[in-house]
Amino acid sequence: MDTFVEHLLKRRAAPAAVVAVVCPFLLWGGLTPQWALAGLAAVVAWAGLWPTTSPADAPSATAPTVPLQKSAAPAAPVAMAGHGLPLSLLDALPDAALLLDSRGLIVTSNAAAQALSAVLIGRPHSHWVRAPELLDAVKTARETGEQQRCHVRLFTPVERSLAAIVSPIANEETSSRQLLVIVRDLTDQEQLSRLHADFVANASHELRTPLASIRGFVETLQGAAKEDPAAQARFLAIMQAQAERMSRLIEDLLSLSRIELREHVAPTTPVDLNGIAQDAIASLKQAAEKNDVTLIANIPHDQTLVIGDRDELAQVAQNLVQNAIKYGRKGGQVEVTLRRRDQQVELAVVDNGIGIAPEHLPRLTERFYRVSAKDSKERGGTGLGLAIVKHIVNRHRGELQISSVLGQGSTFTVAMPAATVVG
Repeated sequence: MDTFVEHLLKRRAAPAAVVAVVCPFLLWGGLTPQWALAGLAAVVAWAGLWPTTSPADAPSATAPTVPLQKSAAPAAPVAMAGHGLPLSLLDALPDAALLLDSRGLIVTSNAAAQALSAVLIGRPHSHWVRAPELLDAVKTARETGEQQRCHVRLFTPVERSLAAIVSPIANEETSSRQLLVIVRDLTDQEQLSRLHADFVANASHELRTPLASIRGFVETLQGAAKEDPAAQARFLAIMQAQAERMSRLIEDLLSLSRIELREHVAPTTPVDLNGIAQDAIASLKQAAEKNDVTLIANIPHDQTLVIGDRDELAQVAQNLVQNAIKYGRKGGQVEVTLRRRDQQVELAVVDNGIGIAPEHLPRLTERFYRVSAKDSKERGGTGLGLAIVKHIVNRHRGELQISSVLGQGSTFTVAMPAATVVG
């Protein structure tokens, strides 16, 4: 009975009053005991189903009823980017991303933004990528509150093509407007499209002449020289030389395409330029003897480290020494010098050949540019060697210097940042 009373007292006044009035009536109102007990049971059951909360505390009609559970451990705090944007959101983006405050100052960034250009937190965004198109997009988005898109082209240290989106973000905590800047690097896509077009154009132009020669010799061998063994031997030798030239041309075109495709990505591995230069001299020693050229090596015994790609730097040394041997003077010499000057490493290849006229020097690194096309083809050149050297040096953030004096010779110097040895 005590339990029953406590139960009623915990309920609201309405069901308690009904039970208090109805129970005596059922028990002493003249009903039979069976009907009285049945009625009492019904009233008690109805009182047990009455809600225990007040109308003010009751949940809304649309809110679902959630069973009571033990309280879980509090969730770990989420790292916020200055004014409420989770840092993990920026880090998850594959593109470069910056968060700017209402004044255009950098609040935070992700790793991709740092890789694109150095980020200085708390400084104006113009210190990151100083491009008029991006500056105008940020200014317009801050003033109008509307998303802005723009295309940016950078020219230093290498040419890059970027697409930027500037999106305003309302900050409820400070009632100010932040800006999310996302920049996507389109350099690879544009270079790939351009390389495909250039490859087709260059290959079709350069392959036309040797293919025409081979076709003409084949027709001659099938006709007038069909029974002439001496002519057959002479024509077959020319056809072989033309086929080898086409093979070198295709290899150089493919090599140049691969280098240009990743020219904007700087190498990160230390390599010994000393060993690379020595290997190039050793591999071309036979070619030098054939052309009656003396190779002289001025290379230190100690390691000379630079940050670079070993295979590409080997191609640079090979091309420069090979060109010096090809176009050097008969009975002359080619001197290969490796030295460290301040914070740079210089690889210089000097010959005492016929030299190059000043008007040709600015164009030597262009594709297929030749001082003398006839002389170049006779010596087996493709016109791509110095173009390959230039793009490799650009990727290594170095510099190619060319100097020449007619009748005295030429000097090709590659200067690259020296690697810092830790420990």
